[in-house]
Amino acid sequence: MMLRLAVPSDGALHDPSMMFLSSCGIGVLRSNLRRYTAEIPSLPGVVVHFQRGSDIALKVEEGSADVGIVGKDRFLESWTEEGDSDIVIEGLGFGHSQLVLGVPDSWVDVTSLADLADLSMEFREQGQDLRVATKYTRSVERFLLSNGVSYFTLVPSSGTLEAAPSMGYADIIADIAATGATMRENRLKTVHGGTILTSEACLVGNLALLSTSEEKLVLASTLVERVEAHLQAREFYSVTANMEGENAEDVARNVLDHADISGLRGPTISKVYSPDGGGWFAVTVIVGKDRLLEAVDRLRGAGGSSVTVFQPDYVFQSRSSAVKRLTGRA
Repeated sequence: MMLRLAVPSDGALHDPSMMFLSSCGIGVLRSNLRRYTAEIPSLPGVVVHFQRGSDIALKVEEGSADVGIVGKDRFLESWTEEGDSDIVIEGLGFGHSQLVLGVPDSWVDVTSLADLADLSMEFREQGQDLRVATKYTRSVERFLLSNGVSYFTLVPSSGTLEAAPSMGYADIIADIAATGATMRENRLKTVHGGTILTSEACLVGNLALLSTSEEKLVLASTLVERVEAHLQAREFYSVTANMEGENAEDVARNVLDHADISGLRGPTISKVYSPDGGGWFAVTVIVGKDRLLEAVDRLRGAGGSSVTVFQPDYVFQSRSSAVKRLTGRA
C-alpha cells in the first residue's frame, strides 16, 4: 500500500518544498512536468501527488492524501479539533508569512486592536457593521471575537484584497503579508496587536487514517523522522581538533574541564597516527550553531590545532517527537 504525500504543485511553496525534500535526502523524481504524480527513489512505497496549495489541507483531512506539506495558515483555516488531521512537524523553515489586519492609512486614530474594537462599536451604533474582506474567514472570526472586536461582517474574497477598501466593498482587510510592501502601496497599514497568526510551511498528516495501516504508518514514520533529523541538524556543528596528550583519557579530561565545549554527551577521542610519532588525538564535539566560534576558540585555547568544522546532514535523537505525534503517543 502506497503512502500518499501531497506537495504544492505551484505557488510560493512549490519550489521551496521540492528543494527542502531534496536537502532531506528524499528528493522527488518527476519524469514529466505534466504529470501530477512522482516518486521518491530513496523511499520506495511513497507516491507524491502535486496539488494546489489551497487544497492540500482538505485533501489530507478527507483522506485523499496521507501526509502533506502546506502553509500553517492554510491548515489552521480548515482545521478542527474533531478532525482526523493534525500538524506533525510545526515548522519546515520556509514559506514565512503573517496573516495581519490592514486598515486605511487615512484612519489616523486607529493604531491598535483596541482602537478597532472601539470603532466596531461606533459602526454598530450607526446601524452598520465593520466589513472585513478576507480569504481566511474562520481564523479571522476567531481572532476578532477573542480580542474584543464583536461587531463585524466578514466579506469572503478570493481576489486582490488590498483593493477592497478603495473599491468600497469592505472597510478593512485581513490577508497574508510577507513584507507588508503590497499593503503600503495600496495605502493600508497594520495595527498594533493586529497579527492574527504567523505562518510557515509545515508537515501535516491524517493520523486516524494512518493508524489503520501498519505499512503506511511505517513509511510515514520513516519520512517524518528523516525530515525532523535534518531540521535538527541545522542547529548543530561537528567540530574536530587535533590535541596532544599522554593518552585518550588525558585529552578527554582536558576537554571535559571546559564544560561549554564538551559537546552534547561529551567528546569523541580517537588516536592520530602522526608520521613524527607523539601522542596526538582527534577530538570531536557537537556544538550548537550559536556557540560555534566560541567552541573553536576554546579548543584552540586548550591546545587544539587544525580545527575542522562540518554541519551534519541529520541529528537523530533517541526518540522522535514527530513520530510520537504521528502515532498519537505525544
